[in-house]
Amino acid sequence: MKMLKYSFGLLASVLILFSSCRDFVEPNIPYTDFDTGAYLRTIARTSTTFNFFDLTNSKFALTLEAVDAEDGNTVETVEIYVRHRRLIPGVGLEFTPSSGDNLVKTLQKTDFAPNSESRFLRTSFEITALEAIQAVGLTPADIEGADVFEFRLVLNDRFGRSFTNTSVNNNVAGAPFYASPFQYNVSVICPSDLAGTYDFVHTSDYCGDATITGQTTWTAIASAPGSYSVDDAAFGLWGECYGDPWEGTVRISDACGKLTMSGTDTYGDSYSMTVVSANADELVFDWINTWGEYGTVTVKSNAGKPWPAGLR
Repeated sequence: MKMLKYSFGLLASVLILFSSCRDFVEPNIPYTDFDTGAYLRTIARTSTTFNFFDLTNSKFALTLEAVDAEDGNTVETVEIYVRHRRLIPGVGLEFTPSSGDNLVKTLQKTDFAPNSESRFLRTSFEITALEAIQAVGLTPADIEGADVFEFRLVLNDRFGRSFTNTSVNNNVAGAPFYASPFQYNVSVICPSDLAGTYDFVHTSDYCGDATITGQTTWTAIASAPGSYSVDDAAFGLWGECYGDPWEGTVRISDACGKLTMSGTDTYGDSYSMTVVSANADELVFDWINTWGEYGTVTVKSNAGKPWPAGLR
């Protein structure tokens, strides 16, 4: 009987608590009068890099979905602005134009259309690299690898409101469901594909006039895109002069066509290189290390894989 009274009392208390909570959490709020906004959901990032070696055919392209209380029908225009930035070592970011963004394209309401995948209106657009470069007051000759173009979108609706990257928090900007950053960074990249095994001819008078032929293997380093480990950075010279195989850790790096050599051999001597000439068939460079060993190497391209234009 004591237990029964206790259970009844506990049940009565819970019912009173829930009754009180209900009165508290359901006030008479006019939900229909709440204001709503709009955002642009990123459906596809078709192209978000510019190829340094092919700026003429590079583009920034997206597919966007307008999300609002009317399935995208409140959108009037979407303005797309751009500015250019470059990281200057020891200085920091340098922006062009320094005064702010430049308008490069405006999407109209008529650019948004129904689609078969959702109820919201969608649009696809592209901006060429040349259009972006011109908009910020530069020329293709001014562009360098690792430059970044910042594209910022501004959605204007028929109520006179504007929404942009400062209107959203991190959840809306980056969460997969919303995917609405309103800002997209397009990097100028320099694709590099120098990995392979190549025939070479090496001339050096370090230990007497010698012409050495052989093969050199360049292996891509996964952790350092554009860098390649070299199996023999002396290109047969140690075998010719000392009868010893070369040992060490040396890499050749390709920074938008500018080739450099770094690393050391088993004795701690460091290596460097200077490109003499380059064409589709032959890459010619001088190499030297801090011990004083040196030579001139002509590396032949492989069938169907010419050396890229612009190596220097």
